[in-house]
Amino acid sequence: MSAAVRFKSLLALTGGLALLACSTLPIQATSPGVEQDAITVNARTIENFEVGSQQTRFGDFEFVGGLELSSSNALLGAMSGIRLAADRQRFLGVMDTGYWYAGRLMRDDAGRPIGMEDFVVSPILDAAGEASDEKWLFDAEGLVVRGDDVLVSFERNHRIDIYPAERPGRSTPKGTLPILIPRHEFRGNRGLEMVAVAPETSQLAGAVVTISERSLNDNGDLFAAILTGPSKGVFFVKRDPPFDVTDGDFLPNGDLLLLERRFSIARGVGMRIRRIDGSRLGPGNLVDGEVVLEADYGYQIDNMEGLDVTTDDEGQVFVTLVSDDNHSILQRNLLLEFRYIAD
Repeated sequence: MSAAVRFKSLLALTGGLALLACSTLPIQATSPGVEQDAITVNARTIENFEVGSQQTRFGDFEFVGGLELSSSNALLGAMSGIRLAADRQRFLGVMDTGYWYAGRLMRDDAGRPIGMEDFVVSPILDAAGEASDEKWLFDAEGLVVRGDDVLVSFERNHRIDIYPAERPGRSTPKGTLPILIPRHEFRGNRGLEMVAVAPETSQLAGAVVTISERSLNDNGDLFAAILTGPSKGVFFVKRDPPFDVTDGDFLPNGDLLLLERRFSIARGVGMRIRRIDGSRLGPGNLVDGEVVLEADYGYQIDNMEGLDVTTDDEGQVFVTLVSDDNHSILQRNLLLEFRYIAD
C-alpha cells in the first residue's frame, strides 16, 4: 500500500473516532448501551531506552523517544496493536479487552513523541452490532489498514474480521477473511496474534499475512498463513523458546519484522525483533530470521505487544512499539519509537 493511500485510509478511520474527543460526554454508538469515550491520557517522556545510559544506538536501531501513558480512566490499557497514519501523528489501535483506541501523537521539532491528545476508546462491535465484556469473544490482538478496510485479528474465537475504514468504532464487520490454518491447530489463548499487509511492490504484492502466537505444528514451529493473492497458503515460522510472536509489520522492501516476547518468574519480561526475509514467505515454507533488537528489564520495556513500521517524507523508516499492561498496577503502558537504519 502506498503512503498516500495509507494516509487517506487511516486518517478517515481515526477521524471517525477522534471527532468524539471534542465532547466531554459519552456519545451513543450504533448499538443501544454501547458508548464511545474521550479520555485524558497523561504522558511522561522516556529519554533513554537503556536504563541509566545515554546510548541511542542499538544495532541498526536508533532510539527516538518514548512515552509512559497513564489515565484516571480505567479504559486505558491492554493495547495490543497500533497503526500510524503516514503523517506519523494520527493512530488507530486495538485493545485485547475488545476496544478500539485512536488519537494523535504530539511531537517536538525533532520528531520525538512528547504527548498524546484526542484519545478516544470505543467498543469493537460484532455482526449484530453488539459489544461484550466477555474477553474470549473480542480478544483483539492485531490490526492493519488495507485500502478502505481495517482488518482485525482475534484469538480464542479465532478470526480476522474486516471493518470499514470510515468510523470503525460505530461499525459492524463487513466480512471475515478465511484464515486457512485448520481451526483445530489453534491453542486457545495462543492464536492469531498478528496481521499485516505486504507492500504492493514486494513479491507478495499486497497480500495479507498472519502468524500465530504459539500454535505449533509437530515440529514445534508456528502456524502462519498468506491469506490472499496467488501465493496464499499455510507456512511456518521457526519458534525459539521461550519467545512468542506478539505482532509484526513489513518493511518497505518486503522483509517482515516480527515482535516477540518472553516471560518467566526467574528472568522477568524480555522482547526482541526478528527480521524475516520476505522472499522466503510462501506455502509450505519454514522461515527464520536474524534477531535485530533484543532487550530485557534493563531497558524501558514491558509486555510489548504492538509494532508498526512507517516512513517519513524523507524515506526514513521508523518502528513504533506499544505495550499491553494487562490492566495491572505492576505493568506500564508504553509507546517506544526507533529509527531503523539498516539497508
